[in-house]
Amino acid sequence: MSCPDCFSGHVHDGAPKGEVTTLHGLDVYVTEPSGGAEAVKGIVVIIPDAFGWEFVNNRILADHYAEKGKYRVYLPDFMKGHAAPVWALYSLASVMKTGSLVDWVTKPYHVFWTAYAIVPFLYHNKFGKSWPVVKSFFTAVRQNEGAKLPIAAAGFCWGGLHTVYLAHGEEVDGKPLINAGFTGHPSNLVIPGDIEKIKIPVSFAMAELDNMVPLPQIKQIEGVLDKNGGVGEVKIYYGAGHGFCVRADVMVENVGAQAGDAEDQAIEWFNRHFAGVSF
Repeated sequence: MSCPDCFSGHVHDGAPKGEVTTLHGLDVYVTEPSGGAEAVKGIVVIIPDAFGWEFVNNRILADHYAEKGKYRVYLPDFMKGHAAPVWALYSLASVMKTGSLVDWVTKPYHVFWTAYAIVPFLYHNKFGKSWPVVKSFFTAVRQNEGAKLPIAAAGFCWGGLHTVYLAHGEEVDGKPLINAGFTGHPSNLVIPGDIEKIKIPVSFAMAELDNMVPLPQIKQIEGVLDKNGGVGEVKIYYGAGHGFCVRADVMVENVGAQAGDAEDQAIEWFNRHFAGVSF
């Protein structure tokens, strides 16, 4: 299941600073703080939105986490080459236009190309296919690079469900796969069931105007987390829509600032739950 907002948004300007490598069988974008490996306080693995590991917005976000939080950040190709193409952002924008006769006449053309982009993504990236890939990568990182470092997952839209599953508390070698989780505007959650199983602290950045998780369900998530011993938190970004953490239009008043606030929310959460972790 998906929605038009999952495939809408804006491409950000900027040049990613990290490098591409292969790690545990996946292509991965890796970025570290300017101080290098000696400055690293923990590992953050980003589980991206539909546009995947090559999307410049996702790589810039990884760079921000690395520099602001002093983390080594991994952005893997969990979709194995089947991310939604970035041009779908523009096709969907054209589908949604209704201001002129030309918009209506060309709509079938843009509908075709939007479906051409979205349907393969949905087919190849069903949760049943992607979850074993995500879980295997986190297991390998915990056993190797993260054997003596705290690990966090940051999942957006498509990646949000995976982050919640990682937070259900599965362990490897007596250690949790993650020490903390953050998710921005997650999709495809079963509420309250998926939330009730959370054992690892998760911070939720939720959009007031998100069609995937409307406000009553956001309040339901808050209630479940409170009953579950405060194992998580929910911050609602009023006026924001789905995708604001990654694909915010920085030219629209307040939306770019909210994306920055969500970055800070994640970093503060990771810092809090990385503190005192030792193996």
